[in-house]
Amino acid sequence: MMNEQKAVIVTGAGGNLGSAVVRELAAGGAKLVCMNRSSQELEVLAGDLPASTEFLSIAGTDLTDYASCAAAVARAVKRFGGVSALVNTVGGFQMGPVGPDAPAQWETMMTANARTALTISAAVLPTMKASGYGRIVHVAAAPGLKAGPNQAAYAASKAAVIRLTEALAAECRDDRITANCILPGTIDTPENRAAMPNAKTEGWVSPQSIARLIAFLISPAAAVVTGAAIPATGRE
Repeated sequence: MMNEQKAVIVTGAGGNLGSAVVRELAAGGAKLVCMNRSSQELEVLAGDLPASTEFLSIAGTDLTDYASCAAAVARAVKRFGGVSALVNTVGGFQMGPVGPDAPAQWETMMTANARTALTISAAVLPTMKASGYGRIVHVAAAPGLKAGPNQAAYAASKAAVIRLTEALAAECRDDRITANCILPGTIDTPENRAAMPNAKTEGWVSPQSIARLIAFLISPAAAVVTGAAIPATGRE
């Protein structure tokens, strides 16, 4: 149960991980604010949820722009009275060596991963601080801790998400707002299977298993967990 039954914002709600999170939370009775670039994906998702789910769809928000994010949060507050949690699943992935194209890739990854996480976090904090309660979960990645070849831009952007999470946790501790991030292994999605047809998928992590972890982290039971970068690489 969410604090005072306020809303949970899920960004990237129409994606593989985001939709798994939405379904998991809907099964637990959460009130949901589903943000996504495409309204069509949100329409499909809404049709898959229990009829009793309280669900607000917000399509087209620019997650790099504070005013756009703040407007979306204001809609959530107007509908549900506040926001108890943010689950940010939005991000991007590119690989490439440190060479002539690296600066452009750096900007792309920093925008897609770090700036979006920063901006939506900044937008939800006022309502969380006003209520003295909040949960923030971002999706980072293991290269944010140690980069491999051709991962400079991607790893740096995910490292920024981890450092952002740590700063949020430290800044918001006295407001009873926690901030954590997940470091998933390879997520078992149709896109990853198509991109890596010869890979051994037995050790891949299902979106549903990550969704269950996120559901715990945004629950009142996880109040003492904050500032963590949690690996999600185990076998089910």
